[in-house]
Amino acid sequence: MKESKAGLIFGTFAAVMHVIWSLMVFLGFAQNYMNWIIGLHFLNNPFTVRAFNLSTALTLVGATFVVGYIVGYIFATVLNRLQKRG
Repeated sequence: MKESKAGLIFGTFAAVMHVIWSLMVFLGFAQNYMNWIIGLHFLNNPFTVRAFNLSTALTLVGATFVVGYIVGYIFATVLNRLQKRG
């Protein structure tokens, strides 16, 4: 597997998940969703969703893309090296 392709796949997935989260915050659904998910784990939610901020959302999406790309790249590199050994 090409490292750059794996990086793009992982990075895009991470970014899309955070675009969805940002949209939920923008539309006002995030707090209820978070309360529901945390409640499913038998926990109380100590967190409060803050007001939507576009620059924060763009930073979140960009940062998660970069981190996802790095993780995907490393994953593919390790996988390729393990396959060469075997």
